[in-house]
Amino acid sequence: MTNTIEQDKSNLKAKKFLVWLFIISSFMLFAALTSGFIVYTAGSVERGIKISLPQAFIWSTALIFISSITMHMAYLSAKRLQFQKQQQYLLLTVALGLAFFGLQLYSWKYLIDQGIYFVNPNASQSFLYIFTGAHLVHVFAGIVMVLNTWYGKLKNIPQLNNLFRLEVTSIFWHFIDILWIYLYVFLLLNQ
Repeated sequence: MTNTIEQDKSNLKAKKFLVWLFIISSFMLFAALTSGFIVYTAGSVERGIKISLPQAFIWSTALIFISSITMHMAYLSAKRLQFQKQQQYLLLTVALGLAFFGLQLYSWKYLIDQGIYFVNPNASQSFLYIFTGAHLVHVFAGIVMVLNTWYGKLKNIPQLNNLFRLEVTSIFWHFIDILWIYLYVFLLLNQ
C-alpha cells in the first residue's frame, strides 16, 4: 500500500514537470513574440502601434487578477477539506476566465472599429492580435484545466489526485495571469 502511494506521488511529480516544461515553452514563445515586436519597431516612430489601447484591457487585467485569487482560494479550500467551497471557487474562476475571454474579443471589435485589422501595413498593430490571440489560446486551455479539476472533484476523486490537479491548474492559471500583466505592461510601454 505504501509503495503504491509513493509510486503515485512519483508519477504525479513527472506530470507536474511536464506542466513546467509547457510553461517554460510558452514563456519562450511570448519572449520571442515581444522580441520580434521590438526588432520590428527598432525604435522607429513610424513602425509603432500608434493607437490607444482598448479600455477593456484594464478590465481584463482586473478580471484575470481576481481569477488568480479565486483559483488560490479553491486550492486553500481543498487543503482544508472544504470541497463545496472548492467547487464554488473553481466555477467562479471559470466565470472570470470566460469574462476575460469576452472582454478580449470585445477589444478586437474595438480595434476593428478603429480600422485596425490583423492584416495591415503596420505590422506592429498586427502584433496586438498575435499577442492577445496567443494568450487567449492559453486562457482557453486554462479554463479547460479548471473545468477538468472541478469535474474530478465532482466525480469524487481521491484527495491526493484532487490536490495534484488543483496545484497544477493553479500553477498554470497563475502563469496565465502573470503573462497577461506582462503583455499589458509591454503594450502600454510601446503604444
